[in-house]
Amino acid sequence: MKLEPVFFFLLRPFVLVNILLLTLLVGCTSLPIEQMPSKSYNHRVQFLVMHFTAIDYQRSVNALVKGPYVSSHYLIPERFDDSYPDDELKVLQLVDEQHRAWHAGSSYWQGRNDLNDQSIGIEIVNVPECEREMGHHFSDPFNGNEHGDGRLCIFPDYDPEQIALLVKLSKAILERHPDIGPTQVVGHSDITPSRKNDPGPRFPWYQLYKEGIGAWYDNETVNHYWQQFTKAPPSLGLVQAALRTYGYGIEETGRMDAQTLDTLSAFQMHFLPWHVSGEASDKTAATLFALIDKYFPERLTSLMERYNKEQIAEPEAEFAEPLGQVDSLFPEPEPSERKLVNDRKAFKAYAGEGEIIIDSQDAEFAEIYVNGEQLNIQQPFAPDAQYRYSLARRTRDGTNHLRVENVQPEGASVRVRIPYPVLQPSEGEKYDFSALDSLINSEIEQGYPGAVLLVVKDGQVIKHSAYGYKRLYDDNGGLLPKPQAMSKDTLFDMASNTKMFATNFALMKLMTEGKLSFNDKVSRHIPEFKGQGRAAIRVKDLLTHTAGYGPEVRFFERDNKFGEAFFSQNKARTVELLLHEVPLEIGRGIKPVYSDTGFLLLGVLVERLTNMSLDQYVESQIYEPLGLHNTKFNPLRKGFVKSQFAATEIRGNSRGGRVSFDNIRDYVLQGEVHDEKAYYAMQGVAGHAGLFSDASDMAVLTQVLLNRGGYGEQQVFAPSVLDQFSKASDMDITLGLGWRRAGNGERRWHFGPYASPQAIGHTGWTGTVTVVDPEYDLAIVLLTNRRHTPVVDLEEDLYGFKGDEFELGRYGSIISLIYEAVLSR
Repeated sequence: MKLEPVFFFLLRPFVLVNILLLTLLVGCTSLPIEQMPSKSYNHRVQFLVMHFTAIDYQRSVNALVKGPYVSSHYLIPERFDDSYPDDELKVLQLVDEQHRAWHAGSSYWQGRNDLNDQSIGIEIVNVPECEREMGHHFSDPFNGNEHGDGRLCIFPDYDPEQIALLVKLSKAILERHPDIGPTQVVGHSDITPSRKNDPGPRFPWYQLYKEGIGAWYDNETVNHYWQQFTKAPPSLGLVQAALRTYGYGIEETGRMDAQTLDTLSAFQMHFLPWHVSGEASDKTAATLFALIDKYFPERLTSLMERYNKEQIAEPEAEFAEPLGQVDSLFPEPEPSERKLVNDRKAFKAYAGEGEIIIDSQDAEFAEIYVNGEQLNIQQPFAPDAQYRYSLARRTRDGTNHLRVENVQPEGASVRVRIPYPVLQPSEGEKYDFSALDSLINSEIEQGYPGAVLLVVKDGQVIKHSAYGYKRLYDDNGGLLPKPQAMSKDTLFDMASNTKMFATNFALMKLMTEGKLSFNDKVSRHIPEFKGQGRAAIRVKDLLTHTAGYGPEVRFFERDNKFGEAFFSQNKARTVELLLHEVPLEIGRGIKPVYSDTGFLLLGVLVERLTNMSLDQYVESQIYEPLGLHNTKFNPLRKGFVKSQFAATEIRGNSRGGRVSFDNIRDYVLQGEVHDEKAYYAMQGVAGHAGLFSDASDMAVLTQVLLNRGGYGEQQVFAPSVLDQFSKASDMDITLGLGWRRAGNGERRWHFGPYASPQAIGHTGWTGTVTVVDPEYDLAIVLLTNRRHTPVVDLEEDLYGFKGDEFELGRYGSIISLIYEAVLSR
């Protein structure tokens, strides 16, 4: 009571002001006011916003009625809430509709911000269970927001009687406020998607629509757009623009950023509650465009005009494949402002080797320098003549320099080409490989079947040797009376080296030609590759083994881990399973899991891009132009005979009779791909296995890598593309894009302890290994028939091959001795 005088004293100024205002208003009643209604006005209330409380009735009352920071116009309780005191449900009005309630917060819809001033809010008691990831760091925008992976919500159903009350209330509100159109009945998550997820995916929007409340789409219209978008999806930027057209406060960025994930999730909770993925799927885009078609037809035209323009491919500049590592016009057609960088090129050569090819294009004269020395060439140039000069007296090992000046007359040019280095035979015995030969011969005597070894150093083949036998055993596992001797031209099943020297080479070539990008979604080139997260997979994810696939699917076995539905010994069926059914076992980008499945898909991708089978493409577009005639898929169908091949498993794929499945081979494999997925499920041609080659052909392919993209006058891929493929993954220093990397010795069992961090290569299950080390201009091709040895029982019902016990079958010791021989010279 003692506080009352003070309280009254504080109120006195306000009381006086109110009395004064009342006096003025009373005075105004005598003013002559004539009504002249204007046609330019609207009602203050434009939107009806639905919320769930996320807390029970009593706590909702405390927050909305007694709390100082939040309110709503209406509150609708639910049955079965222990905190609700009455027997029957009723609607509680907390704020008069003509007054502002604080329910929307910072918000946006259809061009209007801060919707508290323009909306009526209805809070509905409904309590989801939502959690955030413990210990989460919010640096990842996709993990710490309302709809990211770091958020888990379980949403309960709404009480039917509660919804019946909501329908009656909403109809009455819409009758009182005719400016609230169907698209202006929204959820809290629609107007603030990055902060709120209410009223959640179980809110009955369609039921309200049938009662005349809110918007919904027409199924036939959705199907119309879906048929269109499933063949050619709209760009993400266009989907963002369409979401903003409908009403969402999203900025067009063309990226799947946090705001886009949130907005797509909010849209899906409203209109596709059975498909809340946050992805711009074709179904989501079709639903969005169907809504715009129905409610904003005048805005649809510009969106569809943009869609049609985006589907028209820009005419591709015809790719002119360079004929050599330098293939340029001088003077340069588009020179730099930095004058001393123009008309200069670097090229790789070896001392005493190289050639330059000059074609005049109306030029009579030019000064051409190599490593600072002017070439003594015949001038003036004869029209339409080509000049070829040896660079043997000018070149040196490593990087060389070309400069062209004073091309005459003005406006004329010369085309200058310098081919890539090609392999040369060694000039005498420069290296001591005696320790290496001793180890290999010793292991051959102890029962290892055989090997072919080829070493390239500084553009020369410094070692090419054959050891042991290409075949030791007959089909029953007995020793042959006359084993087939290994020869330097023996062909080998390259196994997973196929991934690099077929699939990766193809991808690097396609990227050089501008037909593919690392960041392309696979679905861009294979539109049906969608569902279960596939639409998000990029080419780079498959190359880095981070797409989320497990190591393999054993399609060839009925009893595979995914069941008989995944059994396939037919390529067409296998491709269908790869594109539509093979599940992702972990999330994309979580960690590298070495996967044949990813490279099977990359092989399919090459086929889609080229309209050729993988073997046709690599053989006709890569190997044959390089002069390689022994590098083939399915070689026995292409004129080769079994005796040309190193044998692999003795009793087919049976592991000595321990394994059985449909159509299993039980004879010595020779010239047939060993890998069961490649042989049975892909008919011998697959992105992960199936390639056969010999050491000489493989040496050329490794020299292509050392030359940074080409050989002779043939360019396979650009140096910049090779750099992208060979650089270390952010997740694993020993992994590039497909390529294995030496890193800093972490993979020394493969590369040995001396390889530079830039060394790349791969291994193959059959006993093949490649090492390409640009630091030392060194390449190693070790081809063995490790699996042509008896199967041995190990502990705990496991088994392996006898060849695994030898140093030849373990690679690292052999590679180590090669480096020691080379580096000690």
